[in-house]
Amino acid sequence: MTKYIVNSLVTAFLLVSIILIGCKASEGTAESHSNQALDLVEQHRYNEALQECNKAIELDPNYAIAYGTRAFLYNATGQYDLGIADCTKAIKLNINLSAANLSGIYSNRGLAYNSKGQYDLGIADCIKAIELNPNNDEAYCNRSYAYNSKGQYDAAITDCDKAIKLNPSLADAYSNRAWAYCGKEQYDLCITDATKAIDLDPNCIYAYCNRSYAYNSKAQYDLGIADCTKAIMLDPTCATAYNNRAWAYDDKGQRDMAIADYKKFITLSNDPQWIEVVKKRIEELSK
Repeated sequence: MTKYIVNSLVTAFLLVSIILIGCKASEGTAESHSNQALDLVEQHRYNEALQECNKAIELDPNYAIAYGTRAFLYNATGQYDLGIADCTKAIKLNINLSAANLSGIYSNRGLAYNSKGQYDLGIADCIKAIELNPNNDEAYCNRSYAYNSKGQYDAAITDCDKAIKLNPSLADAYSNRAWAYCGKEQYDLCITDATKAIDLDPNCIYAYCNRSYAYNSKAQYDLGIADCTKAIMLDPTCATAYNNRAWAYDDKGQRDMAIADYKKFITLSNDPQWIEVVKKRIEELSK
């Protein structure tokens, strides 16, 4: 789920940065290149934004905001080790950073740790982010992801509740709470929250995955298949969607389609334990 949370989880840092340094800077300075990078990020022109960050850092290796913005860009493209390194550099420098800026950077590093499966480190960074800025809804959302990944569903729900109270439009918080409700086998609540996430953000891929899990669990397989197919249309590399759709096909007795999706899951997943489970199921279906 990490990558689909990336954009929203660091928005707080970027917006605060724009507010704080948005005044016109002298052309050709580290500040001006950093400002330009932030403008390009807002336009989703990430390659150009990265070039501007690099120019800013070349001109001033101590310009912390440029490292924070570049960390966002690395995380957004799945380069989490580089993202962690830049967040750590920005935190160490702590120059030109307000508490809100710094909170966003800790949350961003927490995101990267979560994406690498280092959930305790992710939680620790989110705690620091919340200490610096108790209104950082993204940090609560990010921490809920880590709690969900550790099976601590009640803690995840509590954090999602806080994030939603701070920002009722945060689709990822509803999606993460839907995940937690699935973990607690409260499937109707999962469907309600996943649907809310999709209403807020029709491209919220893992909301479709979470809802498909709930539909499958309620034996509403056609609805589960439809949600997985939508997730795959949005991202053909979404392993979870293939797994959930295979599950639905499997239970419907559509063996060939289940096997095809299970095989696709194996090529995309980075979960070795579940891959072994799926391989065994393919063997059973192939007999």
